Amino acid sequence: MDGATRYGIHRSVEPAGVLPQQAEKLDTTSPLAPGEMLIDVDYLNIDSASWHQLKTATGGDASAMADALTDIVWRRGKMHNPVTGSGGMLVGTVAALGAGRTEPAPGTRIATLVSLTLTPLQIHDVVELDPNSEQVRIKGRAILFASGNYAVIPEDLPERAVLSVLDVCGAPAWATRCTEAGMNVVVIGAGGKSGMLTCAAAVDAGARVLGLCWPEETAAAAKEAGAEAVVVDCTDPVAVADAVSRNMDGGADLVFVCANVPGCEGGAVLACKDSGRVVFFSMATSFTAAALVAEGVGRSCEMVIGNGYVPGHADLALDLVRRHPRLLTRIAPS
Repeated sequence: MDGATRYGIHRSVEPAGVLPQQAEKLDTTSPLAPGEMLIDVDYLNIDSASWHQLKTATGGDASAMADALTDIVWRRGKMHNPVTGSGGMLVGTVAALGAGRTEPAPGTRIATLVSLTLTPLQIHDVVELDPNSEQVRIKGRAILFASGNYAVIPEDLPERAVLSVLDVCGAPAWATRCTEAGMNVVVIGAGGKSGMLTCAAAVDAGARVLGLCWPEETAAAAKEAGAEAVVVDCTDPVAVADAVSRNMDGGADLVFVCANVPGCEGGAVLACKDSGRVVFFSMATSFTAAALVAEGVGRSCEMVIGNGYVPGHADLALDLVRRHPRLLTRIAPS
């Protein structure tokens, strides 16, 4: 198998020859190449930033949201929101394997652990869409490349809960990797899925965690994850800095940005010590803005892109909710 096939470059149509995430359009109809996997898709879990944008743009109308989602997928051959640049992930059943691939066996229920922004996808029907849930039930098909990671759906957890957890499993893995006992940790957007799991992982690692939440009704979720919750507009950098200063002497050793709206870069930088680290896990982040804000306010904190892939991240996140089952009632739809 050559590199182009392994990484899906052969399915990039416009422009040809680029990685599929960079392509404007993907080929979804050609026969399976060696190493590829065909999936019958039941659910999409749309990235929080993308969902927020679609909901806002359509006024929260379910039919309009379904039309917008379908239009993106049929125009691009993937769920790659042109406004936010983000996608999500999916759950389905393995339908067929390309030459040379032997696992997982057809019939296996899996969740993909790579973004929908690089996954060839067809939507044949939107079966169920609730504007208040980022999960969309569909009938469709997708292709996973040989390089694509996936997780077999465990039998001891509700399937839709697993989908919700795995959609953001990189966040708690980063929290586990970066947090040390005794640290002061701030989580911006602590009441959302990725924020809650990040808070729980950091608390488990022995940190003191301050969860910044907006709107007010998200604070209860942050508290259930073990954080000290503070309600503050996370897009207001001075308000964020003041909230952290009031509650944490000297600022944060570690800041995670998990909010699903743009404009949180300034607050994250101001909340962090010069010797600290900011992990931008939100797909709504402008990395240009983050760099220029840090320069403009004279902060030398380390800034990290929260890569959604960390070895072992799926098992880590699922084990986290097994230890803290109360989180499932917040993370998973009813």
